[in-house]
Amino acid sequence: MADSPAYDIHLDIMFEHLQKIDVPTLVRECKEEWWNQTLCKVNDCVVRLAVIHGEFHWHKHDEEDEFFFVLEGKLLVDIEGGESVELDPHQGYTVTKGIVHRTRAPVRTAMIMVEKASVEPTGD
Repeated sequence: MADSPAYDIHLDIMFEHLQKIDVPTLVRECKEEWWNQTLCKVNDCVVRLAVIHGEFHWHKHDEEDEFFFVLEGKLLVDIEGGESVELDPHQGYTVTKGIVHRTRAPVRTAMIMVEKASVEPTGD
């Protein structure tokens, strides 16, 4: 697994309503080791696409839950205290607000995240 790369996180909304979002093309064109882009806003939530390889730091979100859905690759979600969940393509997992966690991708992994627009991706 790669060492922790620099996080390339984009909070700007890439697509407005009524625009087609071509996720496979975005994933294919991504060259960064750790890229996270807000795709669109749905009510008070955002949908984010991440293409990652490596691990994120331990963090938590005090006020918001966070949902991960793996498109390709493998995602490990570690929960403080020892639990670790392994997600393969087409599997999802929700981390409850206030839970300290980190994500790790031993291979290049593409995933969708759904969370309230107020979430600070790097943690509170």
